[in-house]
Amino acid sequence: MKDKLNTFIDHLYPEAISWRRHLHRNPEPGFREFETTRWITEKLREWGYEVHHPCETGCVAVLKGDRPSDRVLALRADIDALPIEEEGEAKKEFLSENKGVAHCCGHDLHTSNLLGTARLISGLKPEVPGTVVLIFQAAEEVLPGGGKLLVETGFLQKLGIQHIYGLHTYPYLEPGRIATREGPLMASTSEFHMDIHGKGGHAAAPHQAVDPIVIAAGIVQQLQTIISRSIDPTEAAVVTVGKIQGGTAPNIIPEKVMLEGTIRTFDEEQTRHIFERISGIGKHTAAAAGGSAESRLITGYPPVINNPETTRNLFETADEVTVELRKPVMAGEDFSFYQKEFPGTFFFLGSGSEEADSLYGWHHPKYNVDERCLKTGMTVMASLVLKEE
Repeated sequence: MKDKLNTFIDHLYPEAISWRRHLHRNPEPGFREFETTRWITEKLREWGYEVHHPCETGCVAVLKGDRPSDRVLALRADIDALPIEEEGEAKKEFLSENKGVAHCCGHDLHTSNLLGTARLISGLKPEVPGTVVLIFQAAEEVLPGGGKLLVETGFLQKLGIQHIYGLHTYPYLEPGRIATREGPLMASTSEFHMDIHGKGGHAAAPHQAVDPIVIAAGIVQQLQTIISRSIDPTEAAVVTVGKIQGGTAPNIIPEKVMLEGTIRTFDEEQTRHIFERISGIGKHTAAAAGGSAESRLITGYPPVINNPETTRNLFETADEVTVELRKPVMAGEDFSFYQKEFPGTFFFLGSGSEEADSLYGWHHPKYNVDERCLKTGMTVMASLVLKEE
């Protein structure tokens, strides 16, 4: 079976590359992937899949294998692009034709990889046990997350999914390898917004005003103490202020300043604790200067926590190409919403090389992938489906 699968993948590989480049040239942002969904659906139906559309964009494909089994295994890819103007000489033959939107996080590769896996599975249907569910998910990059909305429809639960796997391109590992770990893999992603109110006035008479810019500066400095003084040093967490907005002119003290930032943890209770500290620091620092501050928390994606059983299964299936990560990463992923419903494992697909100019980090305008990783991704995902129970 291994030789048969490798031969099939070698034959399919050039077509999978063409799919990836088509998607890269025609990116669509989250919740607006209408043409992408139509294009994917057309291919899946051609290969014999039942295709369902529980949400407005994205789709779920179902195929029953010929080998008797009660197993229901799901594989997931995300299909949306980022609101970013891309760059990169290595991509000049297939740069985005949709201005201001680009696949600079690898979702084009995720989608073409799962399409390739779908083609392999349909071609090897006599060898497939049980039922395979393929999820082409919308809006991974946009809160509240396409994964959350799909799970909330209840459609996947009705299919009886038992295990689920997903992947993400990884520029920090070479093609031909995958990486993951049991337990915490990716952090939760929540945001905080803070409105700081002062008293406006002339910049030449600061004693007659309450300067919210100075208050904001003090708050930002104090927020740095949360991780160092309020969190167990053995636990990972991040608080970052990513946006400060206030003022209209150099000679005017404004009435208001706005702060926005992110909280990253591996525990939702810890996220709430950190937000309480943020809110308290904002309120009391502002009050000490004669101003006020109100904070609100925008809950994002839960942490990605890999199930022990499915992770061991992945290691056994792809032992020759798997690297075990020592530490989790602080980026987030809405694959976590599936893991709250079904045992599952998320893994990274090595995609970085100097040859393909694909060593840039996620969301960089020059982000690219070494397309050779398609062979590894399709092999691993198809092998998970074909593996003996």
